[in-house]
Amino acid sequence: MSSTNRKVAILGAGNIGCAIADGLESSGTFKASNITLTRRRPEKLQSFREKGFVVSDNNIEAVHSSDILLICVEPHQADELLEEIGKEVDPAKQLVISVVSGATIRDLKRHLPNGTPVSRAMPNTAIAIRESMTCICSDSNDNGVIDATSAIFDTVGITRIIREEQMTSATALCACGIAFFLRAIRAASQGGIEIGFDSDDSLAMAVQTAKGAASLLSETTNHPEFEIDRVTTPKGCTISGLNQMEHGGFSSAMIRGILTSAEKAEKLY
Repeated sequence: MSSTNRKVAILGAGNIGCAIADGLESSGTFKASNITLTRRRPEKLQSFREKGFVVSDNNIEAVHSSDILLICVEPHQADELLEEIGKEVDPAKQLVISVVSGATIRDLKRHLPNGTPVSRAMPNTAIAIRESMTCICSDSNDNGVIDATSAIFDTVGITRIIREEQMTSATALCACGIAFFLRAIRAASQGGIEIGFDSDDSLAMAVQTAKGAASLLSETTNHPEFEIDRVTTPKGCTISGLNQMEHGGFSSAMIRGILTSAEKAEKLY
């Protein structure tokens, strides 16, 4: 079955589930008509219905009509959903992919028939524009499980295969991390306003500068400090600004934020 003919159910289409749906459809991996989104209040998904997605509040029907099941509910809702659909899953025909923070593959399999292929994925909301950093893992000896999971998420960004015990860390660094970088851009734009730019210009310049910095590292694979050294000169304005930020705890605050998010993510499920 070709990628565009496969059917996927996104069970629990909140922010991340909807972002995944947008990304999969825009990449051409799945037709909108082959993506089912479920939610307790499906009226909140009207915009997706208008774009051709299947929208439902019936998880069982969604499972029966799909080849790939994406579990996208909040951690406290995972057990209830898995209990509801568990007996309806066909291990011979369906793959279950979970993006539930903190829920291990072992936790998931407790509710599913023996032999059900299960993987975990931790994308971020940039998946909606096909720029996600998605970490994936599986406990299966069948490489097909990871290959199938990668095939989905490779089309909506970059994937990296990690060990399952690293998934909580991936949640903090990549999923939570996108908010940390957004806050840094927001702070830069506020600084721009203070030194004389209007809010629209300041934000646009901060966004492009951040994009350029990330692209520079991505394209050259250089260490950040190498590129920093290229733009700092003796008694210059850049090193003065950097040192002032470090005096204020910039790097330390970012590190502590990631550590705190990792500790919180460990306890979500």
